[in-house]
Amino acid sequence: MPSSLATQSVSVVTAEASAVETDILFLPVFEGEEPGTLLEGLGEPTSQAVTRAVRAKEFQAKPFELFMLPVVSGWKAARVALIGCGRSADVGMERLRRVAGAAAMAARQRRLPRVAILNRGLDQSADAAQAIAEGLVLASYSGDIYKTGERGGPPAEQTVVVNARQSDAAAVERAVERGRILGESCNIARDLCNEPSNVLTPAVFADRAAAIGRDAGLSVEILDEDELVRRRMGLLLGVARGSAEPPRMIALHYDPPGVTSGPVLGLVGKGVTFDTGGISIKPADGMEKMKDDMAGGAAVVAALRAIALLKSPIRVVGVVPTAENMPGSRAIKPGDVLTGASGKTVEVINTDAEGRLLLGDGLWYAQQLGATHLVDVATLTGACVVALGRAASGLFGQPEEWVDVIRQVGARSGDRCWPMPLYEEYADQLRSEIADMMNVGGRPGGACTAAMFLKEFAGGLPWAHLDIAGTAWIDDAKPWLAKGPTGVAVRALAELAFTSERWG
Repeated sequence: MPSSLATQSVSVVTAEASAVETDILFLPVFEGEEPGTLLEGLGEPTSQAVTRAVRAKEFQAKPFELFMLPVVSGWKAARVALIGCGRSADVGMERLRRVAGAAAMAARQRRLPRVAILNRGLDQSADAAQAIAEGLVLASYSGDIYKTGERGGPPAEQTVVVNARQSDAAAVERAVERGRILGESCNIARDLCNEPSNVLTPAVFADRAAAIGRDAGLSVEILDEDELVRRRMGLLLGVARGSAEPPRMIALHYDPPGVTSGPVLGLVGKGVTFDTGGISIKPADGMEKMKDDMAGGAAVVAALRAIALLKSPIRVVGVVPTAENMPGSRAIKPGDVLTGASGKTVEVINTDAEGRLLLGDGLWYAQQLGATHLVDVATLTGACVVALGRAASGLFGQPEEWVDVIRQVGARSGDRCWPMPLYEEYADQLRSEIADMMNVGGRPGGACTAAMFLKEFAGGLPWAHLDIAGTAWIDDAKPWLAKGPTGVAVRALAELAFTSERWG
């Protein structure tokens, strides 16, 4: 099948900007800054042009604003461009990540094969270099892989982070490699999410996840339909009944050498490769995007890859229950009762609330694999989109300390999430007359009742739920990111595996 993926190369050059040989060199500039100090050695016509542009406010260094220098002399770069970062007080890792992405996207539009960007911001630290590397790699993603005609500009063949300071060169190189791996893993998740559902069936998803995992050194376990029946995973099997495509349970294991005790992080991702809504069918408008309903599962697979390549110090298991939700003749119906592997019974009120059913069996299975701390990720509810828009994912969980760790990791990694409540009243909305619970609690607080449903399967462990329904896909291209799947949660989940000193 076509793929947009190729191993990304991001290198570090420790040198003055003027000495870097490239097709285009981007110089990040902050609002109110006089860029002349960055341009020493350029010819007088260029310096004068920059001065005029700044005085005339033609270039104000607003975020992602681009100014191509008209003349370059005395520098080895064929072209030099200023790119705005906004106010220096507002610049953190996410702003640098986006500035680097915008620079790389601008270079793609011009079909320039070699791109370099100066490491500026956050005191030119290793953190800044990591963010820049992530942005450069994220901008290399292409979603038009099935086009046979003209496609967008290709990604750069060579990307370079220019580090002007000799003292921290080794730390910057390590940070850039970390950023490259995280960005590349995000792109792997985006590639999976972009696949049409006639290509990425549950079985194919499992096969591709297994290949990704084994290439990264993970142990892989795939449960087929017979094994799911043997383990009585009735929630996953119930969702899958309406489709001709059989379900799978994907399990990826990361076991660092010599580590046999301590915390085990369990990551669980929703893997619905297409969601019609089942008998409670969705409207036709926009249904084609439901190929992305496995974005949580893709994030877990890609995060496990990054965790293995970056060598996390703790054990991690990744679990992805995957199925299609179709309205076939054997599909579950409103009013049916399903029994999960945990023994809990669920009255199905709405078959379009299928993701939480898969995750119920997935959370149970992660505990059987030894997980001591749980995070599930899912494009779960439209209600979360209404509550938070597309600027942040919803974050639910227990206890508060565990939730706060994930919130902070999300903020640092660029996967913003916002805490939402889990009041007992939400559990009341799920009470069933004939089963342990219903799978929906009505329209009020829909994202909260969905999370409360999942809490019932967390076994009392530290657990968090990320509702990424609003953040997994963008309909309009951004200066730093192409339209389509975003790879949300990959970086946060991967970085979480390196914070166990705070929660392990």
